[in-house]
Amino acid sequence: METIGGDLRQMQRTPLSASHVQALREAGKIATYPAGTFLARPGEPVDRFVYVEEGEIEVVNPYTDKRHLPSTLGPTQFMGEIAFLNGGAWSMPMRAVRETRVIEVPREAMLKLMSQIPEMSDIIITVFSARRRRQLDDRDGVLRLIGEDEDRNVRRIAEFASRNRIPYSSFSLRSPEAEATALSCSIALGEPAVIFGRSVVVTDPTPDKVARLLGLHLDFRNDETFDVLIVGGGPAGVAARVYAGAEGLCALVVEDIAIGGQAGTSSRIENYMGFPTGISGADLVWRGEVQAMKFGTHFAMPRRVKLLEKLSDQTFCATFDNGQRVRARAVVVATGVQYRRPPLDRLADFEGAGIYYAATEMEARYCKGTEAVIVGGGNSAGQAAMFLSRSASCVRVLVRGASLAASMSSYLSRRLAADPRITIEYGAEVSALHGAEHLQALTIHDVKTGATRLVDTRALFIMVGAAPNTEWLSGLVKLDDKGFVITGSGEGSASSPFATSLPGIFAVGDVRAGSVKRVASSVGEGSVVISKVWEYVNRKA
Repeated sequence: METIGGDLRQMQRTPLSASHVQALREAGKIATYPAGTFLARPGEPVDRFVYVEEGEIEVVNPYTDKRHLPSTLGPTQFMGEIAFLNGGAWSMPMRAVRETRVIEVPREAMLKLMSQIPEMSDIIITVFSARRRRQLDDRDGVLRLIGEDEDRNVRRIAEFASRNRIPYSSFSLRSPEAEATALSCSIALGEPAVIFGRSVVVTDPTPDKVARLLGLHLDFRNDETFDVLIVGGGPAGVAARVYAGAEGLCALVVEDIAIGGQAGTSSRIENYMGFPTGISGADLVWRGEVQAMKFGTHFAMPRRVKLLEKLSDQTFCATFDNGQRVRARAVVVATGVQYRRPPLDRLADFEGAGIYYAATEMEARYCKGTEAVIVGGGNSAGQAAMFLSRSASCVRVLVRGASLAASMSSYLSRRLAADPRITIEYGAEVSALHGAEHLQALTIHDVKTGATRLVDTRALFIMVGAAPNTEWLSGLVKLDDKGFVITGSGEGSASSPFATSLPGIFAVGDVRAGSVKRVASSVGEGSVVISKVWEYVNRKA
């Protein structure tokens, strides 16, 4: 499959041209660092671009202070990582091996240069992406998790990091690596922990706390105003922010869990044009995220919009779950849908402890040595079955209906039927869950005969139903009887099929009533809607 970047070890390094270096000199300044000086430490903002003219820079292990990688950066190479694009934080320490002279360009000035010199921008972004891929492949980052399998809070951090393409390492409670990490950080042995470098142990870990350490959060002035607020970071929202940035709109994207939305949990997308070998949903949306950051789009994550109001000056005010407020001249609703939670006793008790709503590499690890049961008959369920069959002892797919013909692409249903590791049961549903602290078994109910049977499993994947995320709209726009946003057909602005009943609010992707629930259509809608947003914002101006 396609991935987020090239293999750094196989890439032929393309140095910046002489004209590029001259542009750096004109925009930046010369700095000299004595041997042993740290140019960057984890958690510090990536606030400058650093080009090496003379000397040598090494990546440092944040837990031992020793050289971390065999290779170093020398003349004609540059420091940096993908977090540079959005003003995030350094993920690894960088230190001068010997006296080193560099050109330093402030981040804002460098982003302007990159927008003016696309050839230079291509080289830099390609290298940054390859560096992030190496970190993900090698599980190499400052963030370390101990006890992911045993502790639900640590698992939440693992899910947050994995879905947001944040490199981290994870050790079981009593592994030698966990003990070594605990000793270096002076914490108790054999206890779950979330650690950010040797000096920071995160107490009561939450995604928001980790996001702050990584520089992913945005602190706003109350009532700060943007041209457009895009609520939702799935394919539609990311596409909208790419085009908003390209059109010069000041855009803010708000996402409550992870960039990618529900599509980001898809292990493999094979019917998206341009990727003949397939691509995971997370990698596809990550590419769009990098594009959006290149155009200067801001994003707030993890943040949830709790309330949306229209003000007397015709702008909109959004209140976040942390009480902060921002204003926007227009709003794009791209919150998508979430899988419906079936009415099962103890469902909440087992969520994250045997019950999952995504099938990524992280969840696949929990399936080793057990049967995986998947509830659902759509493409997401089918791709999950194919993906999990590589790690689970076997996979059982439960479909309430009598056929997959109406809900799953034919190429995928044929593939499932041909795989001996996958069993499809029609007219079946889960009626009960069993276990202590972790799911241990479930009861399957035959909807025709009423018969039940017990199946031992430690992994149940729920991928059925589509509940729109529209409660936060506060009655501002018309919804259909299922909660999807009604657009077009004379609602709001007849000139746009994505305009809602209230001028200034647009809806795209799965959350829109009547939309085609496919990644490609969501990307298309998110791209197209921005032209109408631009017209509305500039008419208001």
